[in-house]
Amino acid sequence: MNTDLETSYRVAQAIARKRARNFYYAFIVLPPERRRALCAVYAFMRHCDDISDGTQPLHRKRELLQEWRRNFDAALKGDFDGSPIFPAFRDAVQRFSIPAQYFYWILQGAEMDLDIPRYDTFSDLYRYCFNVASSVGLVCLQIFGFAEPRAKEYAESCGIAFQLTNILRDIKEDADMGRIYIPLEDLVRFDYPPEDLQKGILDERFRRLMRFETDRARGYYRQGRNLIPLIDTTSRPAFWAMLEIYGRLLTKIARKQYDVFGSSVKLSQTEKASIALRALAMRFLPGGTIPR
Repeated sequence: MNTDLETSYRVAQAIARKRARNFYYAFIVLPPERRRALCAVYAFMRHCDDISDGTQPLHRKRELLQEWRRNFDAALKGDFDGSPIFPAFRDAVQRFSIPAQYFYWILQGAEMDLDIPRYDTFSDLYRYCFNVASSVGLVCLQIFGFAEPRAKEYAESCGIAFQLTNILRDIKEDADMGRIYIPLEDLVRFDYPPEDLQKGILDERFRRLMRFETDRARGYYRQGRNLIPLIDTTSRPAFWAMLEIYGRLLTKIARKQYDVFGSSVKLSQTEKASIALRALAMRFLPGGTIPR
């Protein structure tokens, strides 16, 4: 590996260490080559999120995303002027044969955050979740390694589960930015109007709504777990760690009686480190035994 490429990977790893609050604990369990690749693609995706969630005016965010898209296209052709992460990013994309379309979906998801503050139906929301999360799952799948085509279906489900968890955890933060991701059809179903969500009204209507949404997310987690035996043995502990971390977040939301308007729902550093250590130990179990 040449010096410039090594430097680029170091920059990407530093970004992942600092910003991937949950996923980095799964990254560290992977073999080095796969861990580096995940850090490189994470750094690309992190920049997309930083633009869409930033404080710049809307028109400027659109310009920045368009510029990032152009830089992405150039990087795939070997022009790395757009960012120090691009040598590592291109190397990871080529090394693991990651389709460029996956990243275009991710860019589209970031653009949706600029243009669509609410979703009428779950079908509408699903497309958003696919772009911002299932596409990430498909990127990860290429790096994890797989043989059976049906693995892609389960990676898609896993992405939906993770993004639904993010949506439920971040309801207050998103509402403060003018975004409501819970489908409006669900708000109507439980007689809980958007105005009450923006006010942070925690009552039985909201709890029934949240139980419905968490049950939906759990269904996608169950589907996603079918991916475990379909990916490369050395990647299974890391994927298990991702499922465990995000699954626990969903459990914590329920245990708080769905009070997502108060203190933020998160796992402690100790909890995440414990999961990472368990995942690391799994790498040395006979046959790569992973809990289902």
